[in-house]
Amino acid sequence: MHDSHNLSFTPQQILSNEIIAKNTSSEGSNWLEYLTGCFSGKPSDCDTQLWDFAFAGSDIDAKLLPLHHDYTVPLVDQVNQWATYASKVLPHPTCETLTAWWIGINDTGDTVSNATITDFAAFWELEMTSYFKAVEIAYQNSLKNHLFINVPPGERTPASVNNPTKGALQKAHIDLYNTALAKHVAVFAADHKDAVVLSFDANAWFNHILDNAAEYGFTNTTG
Repeated sequence: MHDSHNLSFTPQQILSNEIIAKNTSSEGSNWLEYLTGCFSGKPSDCDTQLWDFAFAGSDIDAKLLPLHHDYTVPLVDQVNQWATYASKVLPHPTCETLTAWWIGINDTGDTVSNATITDFAAFWELEMTSYFKAVEIAYQNSLKNHLFINVPPGERTPASVNNPTKGALQKAHIDLYNTALAKHVAVFAADHKDAVVLSFDANAWFNHILDNAAEYGFTNTTG
């Protein structure tokens, strides 16, 4: 709800806010809507409720990478928005609530042409520090079940697949990011014994599909 110019909302606003069907850049439903079956209308009316605080085009932290637009809400602000305005309003019983984290696609893409970063291993550690501070805020507000999804192979997207130089650099960034993410997920799990911590390797799954495109009904994997 709202954007970086106004992150606040009232309980009435969040409870009456509706999911708009196929309101995405691809003009289709997003992955969470498919997972939950909650495609439109009030989340509270869905059998599996979906409360999605993601913001299109966001990176992890505006202190580390510039915003795509002046109204973009980065991950750390999305979590703070939820903690401040929604955590006491939206029900999230521990045994029935899963928090899904999928961030990094924009970060790894945006850094391909960023000449100000000289040590990317160190940079991704800074990103993970911001990322898991946000995860900790969620945990401290009673979100105990977490699913972390890594970055898929952006080097194989139409924007990169036919540009070997860009693709190789993007792959290197994604590999470093995913390695850092896996390490921090393991640390979070070790430090929070009462939490359920799950990981999904989107990178491996997307590569599998692209390597076996015909089996999944795809005829064009070259952009």
